[in-house]
Amino acid sequence: MVEWGKMSMCEAERRLLANALLDISNEWFILLSESCIPLYNFSVIYHYISRSNHSFMESYDDPGPYGRGRYDSRMEPEVTLGQWRKGSQWFEANRMLAINIIEDNKYYPKFKEFCQPACYVDEHYFTTMLTIQVPHLLANRTLTWTDWSRGGAHPATFGKDDMTEAFFQKIFEGQACLYNGQPTSLCFLFARKFAPNALDPLLELAPKVFGF
Repeated sequence: MVEWGKMSMCEAERRLLANALLDISNEWFILLSESCIPLYNFSVIYHYISRSNHSFMESYDDPGPYGRGRYDSRMEPEVTLGQWRKGSQWFEANRMLAINIIEDNKYYPKFKEFCQPACYVDEHYFTTMLTIQVPHLLANRTLTWTDWSRGGAHPATFGKDDMTEAFFQKIFEGQACLYNGQPTSLCFLFARKFAPNALDPLLELAPKVFGF
């Protein structure tokens, strides 16, 4: 059984990657939830990911209680406080990084034992491990737009009343990030969290807002 915030979440993600890796033609792997939607068509998403020099695994040092405050010194020497990172659960990884994730038996035991709620392992395990191993291959950002402005343990959920052109303009406008070392305004390819009752108005709005 998969439980939110526990290692079973990461174990399930590792199984998904392991099964996807069995198909040798799969080169990039994206983790999304059932509440995510694409913001662009398949061609834009494919070219953005396939032409990137980095994988989109968010990784940052949060000095506060929800970042470094979750670190347990018993994770040393495998993971030090200075190496501890936080990031979004929703990521994209190329084939090499996906193999790194499923092969790991060095960091897994430490995270399973010493990162339990209120240390939410899905926010720390992969991002810390890969930052230690291959920091130069990470874009240090996620491709999934999420609204945390309402506060609380979970991001905002959007329903049918939110499905307006103005709402999506808020997502598309004002973006700024780096892509292959160059500034760009195209930073997010997906967005969440969308409630089931948002589906019908979203489909009506999609041709005008997304162009597909």
